[in-house]
Amino acid sequence: MTESAPEQSSLAEKLARRRERHVKRSKPYRIAFTVLAFVIFLGGLALVPLPGPGWAIVFVGLGMLALEFEWAEKLMVRILNWLHRTRERAKRASPAQKALMTALTVTGIAAFVAAAILWDIPVLPVV
Repeated sequence: MTESAPEQSSLAEKLARRRERHVKRSKPYRIAFTVLAFVIFLGGLALVPLPGPGWAIVFVGLGMLALEFEWAEKLMVRILNWLHRTRERAKRASPAQKALMTALTVTGIAAFVAAAILWDIPVLPVV
């Protein structure tokens, strides 16, 4: 875990350096940037229940908000730390655990496909 710890601190340091540069920009730029960041963030939240990149868009918006607001920066650092810990746990998983997760994933996808076929759930838009 100590091997990737500098990577995490460097991400937090990069965010802090970027924020320092961002706060030096003009007030109209920062206002427009903040409005755009909220639009992206809220648009991502609206897309979360739909198939597609909803969470990725939320994180882009949150990253933009982190340049302007301390609360967003703290949340972003917490999320990055959680992702780092999760990645480390996945690396340490035993072969049996990895096989079980693969089997569960394949079973879940198969169940979704079966449900879509049996109950005529429109997975793709049909013209």
